[in-house]
Amino acid sequence: MTPRVSRPRAHFTPASGWINDPHGITVVDGRYHLFFQHVPGSTQWQPNCHWGHAVSDDLTTWETLPIALAPGDGDDGVWSGSITVDDDGDALAYYTSVQVPEFGIGRVRVARPTDDGWEGWEKGDVVAELPAELDAVAFRDPFVFRDGDRWRMLVGASLRGGVAAAVSFSSADRLAWTYDGLAAQRPGESVDPVWTGTLWECPQIFEIDGRHVLVTSVWEDDVLHYVAYAVGEYADGRFVAAEWHRLTYGDSYYAPTFFRDRDGRPCLTFWLRGAADEGSGWASAHSVPHLLSLEGDQLVAELHPEVREGISALERDSRGNDPELLSWEPEDEEVRIVSEAGRVVTLRRQEDAVEVTDGDERSRLPGVGDRRATLLVDGPVLEVLFGAASYAFCTDSDLSVHGRSLA
Repeated sequence: MTPRVSRPRAHFTPASGWINDPHGITVVDGRYHLFFQHVPGSTQWQPNCHWGHAVSDDLTTWETLPIALAPGDGDDGVWSGSITVDDDGDALAYYTSVQVPEFGIGRVRVARPTDDGWEGWEKGDVVAELPAELDAVAFRDPFVFRDGDRWRMLVGASLRGGVAAAVSFSSADRLAWTYDGLAAQRPGESVDPVWTGTLWECPQIFEIDGRHVLVTSVWEDDVLHYVAYAVGEYADGRFVAAEWHRLTYGDSYYAPTFFRDRDGRPCLTFWLRGAADEGSGWASAHSVPHLLSLEGDQLVAELHPEVREGISALERDSRGNDPELLSWEPEDEEVRIVSEAGRVVTLRRQEDAVEVTDGDERSRLPGVGDRRATLLVDGPVLEVLFGAASYAFCTDSDLSVHGRSLA
């Protein structure tokens, strides 16, 4: 019997084709707008990415809109970026414009909406390129944010010699940008307390309770690893880390995007690798939004309350394809995640960690052994949020979770 794979209902998936990085999540007239990397007509990544577009009223159910930006007009691919809105309500999208086959070094280009609903977009000029003084092998993923009376732009980079970096630019008008040096950098050989790779993809800086957080995706040699972060201080285009931490575990979470919800609260949404239904022609998903806070120098992520409410409001599916929220209490020793295709992943509590067994592979989530966890099961997607760390497991068949105190 062919294992069943259901389309997730609480996690965004493409109607068809491939998706990866979410970006540019913005509240416009009370609605959430989501943009994302999209390859129409393919369930595999290709460099000719588009900017897909969807909207939601509850961060749970999404309506897909026409593609916002497509290759052409000097772009072989329209890669990841961000969106800003100024005090007058004027929006600008910043995206990575790439050329094939040498797409490692991108350029930053802008686009503007042509209507109030943001359904049409018009491309503009290239506003930033790799500075001539930097010897880099990768340059992409602009993240633009306000910093006092200035605008700042971070662009992920890999410097020759294996150094991951965030390149810093500043602007008074969001169009004319000045290179200000490196906002932060870290060599690939640095592993204490956590390794952060040789390229930072989608590096982003944001503020929580007067502290600054740098979040980035960890990459090396075309292998996508996990999401890391540091809490520290940011001033004059420079970030100084107090200490680095690992945020995500498992082989699914990657490429987070930062946004603020309707109430101004800080949030992250991730790309989830591994979920797919080849028969229906779609591949990959996005995580549900995680609401962020700080415990000292540690970033804490929990299920966004709008998602909890949105799941509760979903109509029951006649096929039983309903997302399920579960609680894993500290006194329960283990949970097992079983796919219809026969894969079994076990999460077992230890004194100071959770051990994950996936076939012959073992890994550890440190510092969460005594923390209550929230599990969200949604077709072939599972997210486990411990607060101080998050674990995701996605596959190509439906999942079920078993554990004594799950409720």
